[in-house]
Amino acid sequence: MPRTLFDLAAVASRRQLERAMSEAEVLGLTDRLSLPDLLERYPRRRGSALLRRLLEDGEMLRGVTRSELEERFVSFVDERGLPRPRLNADIAVGGRFFCADCLWATQRLIGELDGRASHGTRRAFERDRERDRLLLADGWRVVHVTWLQLRDEPAALAADLRRILAVRPTLDS
Repeated sequence: MPRTLFDLAAVASRRQLERAMSEAEVLGLTDRLSLPDLLERYPRRRGSALLRRLLEDGEMLRGVTRSELEERFVSFVDERGLPRPRLNADIAVGGRFFCADCLWATQRLIGELDGRASHGTRRAFERDRERDRLLLADGWRVVHVTWLQLRDEPAALAADLRRILAVRPTLDS
């Protein structure tokens, strides 16, 4: 798999390569020959600079997107210089496990990217409210972002996220 990623670096965008690297990591696709080995052998090959930057960026591998909305949100965050969240991150609260679409752990903030298809049913509506209540009781804040907000109000959304991310809640001991 490292050789495939190395070849992909020559033709893919940064985000495409990030996604492929994340998916390879999640799937456990490894090989005897590592990406650093390939970069050492072929330091000037097309795409090697991008690959080197991604490997040096410890924040890069933050999870795999599962929808077009998540992919657009990652691009939105990157384009506006907002901190990139961990994507589809598991979190335990009150003996229950949840998968947060976006997680900024330091700020104790969870971003939920809500599409009507996934969150529009009565069951999903109730489940989402219960999850939000449990997370809030445990000191997490939840912000919901919709496709229309992302598309129609990007400046306002970015400004609000910047303000929300600037607040770092403290937990009482």
